[in-house]
Amino acid sequence: MMSAKMHLTIEQVTQFLISHYRGAVSDVSPLSGGEWSQAFGFQREGQDYVVRFGQHEADYLKDQFASGFRSVQLPIPRVLEVGEALDGYFAISERAFGTMIDNQDTVNMVATISSLLATMDAMRETDITKTHGFGSWDTHANGEFSSWREFLLAAGTEEHRDKIRGWKANLENSPFGTSLFDEAYAKLIELSEGLPEVRTLVHNDLLNFNVLVNDNKITAVIDWGNALYGDFLYDLAMYVFWSEQHPPVMGIDWKAEALKHYKSIDLDIPQFENRLLCCMLHLGLDALAYYSYKQDWKLFEPTSKNIARLLVF
Repeated sequence: MMSAKMHLTIEQVTQFLISHYRGAVSDVSPLSGGEWSQAFGFQREGQDYVVRFGQHEADYLKDQFASGFRSVQLPIPRVLEVGEALDGYFAISERAFGTMIDNQDTVNMVATISSLLATMDAMRETDITKTHGFGSWDTHANGEFSSWREFLLAAGTEEHRDKIRGWKANLENSPFGTSLFDEAYAKLIELSEGLPEVRTLVHNDLLNFNVLVNDNKITAVIDWGNALYGDFLYDLAMYVFWSEQHPPVMGIDWKAEALKHYKSIDLDIPQFENRLLCCMLHLGLDALAYYSYKQDWKLFEPTSKNIARLLVF
């Protein structure tokens, strides 16, 4: 397994950029966020850019492909270059500015809800007809599964999870064991029978320092390494699920806010409750797998409680 994150100095990055551009760069500075990449802002010829370094070229290629979906309603920074550097890979993008959505207080988060839901609408309405498949993207930006249900049920396997291989053995040998995971997975199998095969663009990580906000408006959606094709409710489900645990989104009834929004735009959503619950079960299982991979049992425990609450429905 390759290192999850590189550890480069400003001096190393500056030297790389000077060599890469065969000329001067300025204001090279580290940027926060990013589980798999190390990011730096810099200026060149009066323009602002971001360079990221990591071990997963596929993530950067996905970002490059996703930037082709950019619009006024869906602001995605343009990825200008992807290549090899410093024993890993790099990506250079145009830089967007704003506050990470995770760093907002509750008052500002509430004020941002309208813009966030509009951004989710833009993803739902994005034309993805030149692609095919469901679930996580392959190297050609097509979905790796033939149906949405097939993607959901892959939560119980180690396939298609190269970044976190070994999670299942870690879970089996953990203080928690597999009983809750197995129960939630069985519930997902049951509830996913007969789900509509909704296929839209899904970011799948609209928290975790991947959304920039300015004046309560979304200014950028970055890091499409976890992007999916499938039910657009998955992005909403992330906010609903983590509202029990993640401080920036706690105290907000995200389901009620979404339903109010969908009513305002006259959008009918068949099987809304069941679809949302399946999405939450899947992302909860996915989180348990990730925490098992990292052996982060401190975060595993409250996430388990979130999932347990879903099983009473």
